[in-house]
Amino acid sequence: MTVTFTLGLWGIRRQNSMWGDESVTYQLAHRDLTQIWRTAQHVDLVHAFYYAIMHEIYGLVGGGLLTLRLPSVLAMSVAAAGVGLLGLRLTGPRAGLLAGLVFPLVPQIQRYTQEGRSYAMVCALVTWATYVLVACVVRHTRWWWTAYGSTMLLACLLHEFAVLALAAHGITLLVSGIPRPVLRAWSVTAACIVAGLLPLAIRSSGESGQVSWIAWPDPVQFLGFLAMVIVGMKCARRPMNVSAPIQLPALALPILVLPGLLLLLLSPGKPLFVDRYVLYSSIGFALLLGTGIDRFHRQQPSSRISWVAALAVLAALLPPSLYLRMPQSRHDDVIAIGNAVRHAGRPGDGLLYLPGRHRVWTGANPEDTRFLTDLALVQVPTSSNTLAGIELPAQDIPARILKFSRIVAVRDPEGAHSDTNSQEEAKTRTLKRYFRECGTTRVTGARITVYVRKVQSAVVAARAPYGEAGKVALCGRRGPADCTVVRGSFCRAAGASLRRRVQLSDARRRSTPCNG
Repeated sequence: MTVTFTLGLWGIRRQNSMWGDESVTYQLAHRDLTQIWRTAQHVDLVHAFYYAIMHEIYGLVGGGLLTLRLPSVLAMSVAAAGVGLLGLRLTGPRAGLLAGLVFPLVPQIQRYTQEGRSYAMVCALVTWATYVLVACVVRHTRWWWTAYGSTMLLACLLHEFAVLALAAHGITLLVSGIPRPVLRAWSVTAACIVAGLLPLAIRSSGESGQVSWIAWPDPVQFLGFLAMVIVGMKCARRPMNVSAPIQLPALALPILVLPGLLLLLLSPGKPLFVDRYVLYSSIGFALLLGTGIDRFHRQQPSSRISWVAALAVLAALLPPSLYLRMPQSRHDDVIAIGNAVRHAGRPGDGLLYLPGRHRVWTGANPEDTRFLTDLALVQVPTSSNTLAGIELPAQDIPARILKFSRIVAVRDPEGAHSDTNSQEEAKTRTLKRYFRECGTTRVTGARITVYVRKVQSAVVAARAPYGEAGKVALCGRRGPADCTVVRGSFCRAAGASLRRRVQLSDARRRSTPCNG
């Protein structure tokens, strides 16, 4: 537990970065409970319970990044303690200690220990539900079964896929030859858990579009899962020589293999495999590996090979551990995005999100966009009970954009899949036709691009002396090719026409710098 807590505090601020999912947690936790419930009717219903918990935590202690992530650190520390006690109960003290030490070293565990999402809490609840299940088999009292059912139901309400751990528990009881009264009690408890989860599952099925981004299993995540399964099965092959109603392999292997395997089997029809959805599978891996190390040490108590192997493993884990505490380890960094928007924009500029769902990137700190005008927004996220607000109809967006001569656009990185709908097409079509890119700042997971009106190029040319050699930059400087507007070679008729336009709205058509 101490090791997990220490590793969780190490680099917990991640160089003052926050990724998009954490930003959603932060924003919704700062809404009142009524707003959280109303928002959950449209999006993220599966996480509504977690947002309500975080709302109460922020209400008690306030704060920013530390408050966002400390609950996960504490939850994963509690999970590590549960893993250690499971190993102690099923195998012995040294195996339990080793399992508790292995658990926080797993890269996935290190990652989600420091993330403001529900997965660490789910992992802790599943761990302790598993421990209570072992106690139920021995004591078989109504109080223990009530504790088991309540803990598992809480885990399922925090994330629906925790119900897959319930299936793993059923397999454990079947292969362990548990007496029928115990199986009956578990079946009744499991039925109550499923009944408690069913309303949430039915209601949230209408939000299945939220997981449409999941494609075929990510190769890195799949290989990581496969490696853990292979190592776990290798450790489980040898007998444990412990007399107990439930043998450790019978408990650990199902929880390691079954949840991820079920999601993989669903992938051809509906891809759902993401390692964090079944993060609690690491419980089984830690138990098996800890017990395997213990058994190896018993066979060769003074072997130098074991110490060399342990040091090699720790050395191999150091690079990923360092990487996980860097902003680049996440898909995006909303704090860096907000800073880039603030530095690129200046008071009076327009602001566009391409696509509109990226408005959540700057929602955590409204000060970053305080002096900019959100061109497509018609109703803000809080009043519309959404994550990204409600935007104007597609036909109204171009007219709104054309009222501004300088626009800051928040875009996906190169190569990312872009949303295709009428509103996004209206934005991109208007920018392409009437504006030109004047500079792009790239940050983790996003591009911040400044656009300026093409007509301003002609205005600058009209103001320039006829026949002036060289390039006239939009910002009034000569030189950079990417800011080049025109050469001073406009005909006199065009120049006269442009001068008349300048006289009509000089303040509006004045040369706009590329950089604020």
